Amino acid sequence: VQLQASGGGLVQAGGSLRLSCAASGRTFSSYDMGWFRQAPGKEREFVSAIGWSGGRIYYADSVKGRFTISRDNAKNTVYLQMNSLKPEDTAVYYCAAGRGPPYSVGSYYNEAKYDYWGQGTLVTVSS
Repeated sequence: VQLQASGGGLVQAGGSLRLSCAASGRTFSSYDMGWFRQAPGKEREFVSAIGWSGGRIYYADSVKGRFTISRDNAKNTVYLQMNSLKPEDTAVYYCAAGRGPPYSVGSYYNEAKYDYWGQGTLVTVSS
């Protein structure tokens, strides 16, 4: 699976962006998908994840209520709608794909679950 993230850019605090992650291949619908981000000087952190069927959705506490993850299996694409952006959301955002176990709730938050990673798209939120 090859992943291509897009949609990043410069936005003022309080604004919105929608990130997209397009996947190659005909098995996209069988993959759990995640979004992670890495701010300058910090380690990469979990943002959100969605199960292969869309039935499982998880968010980091820092984005809950502001970000929405969704997927369109017909288009092989996962989205991250980001509203009420804050300067602390500034980071490179990566999408990731993983298939198979583990299926515990905690596993979706862990980079180890994901086998494939996109190249990242930069989001900059100005104050």
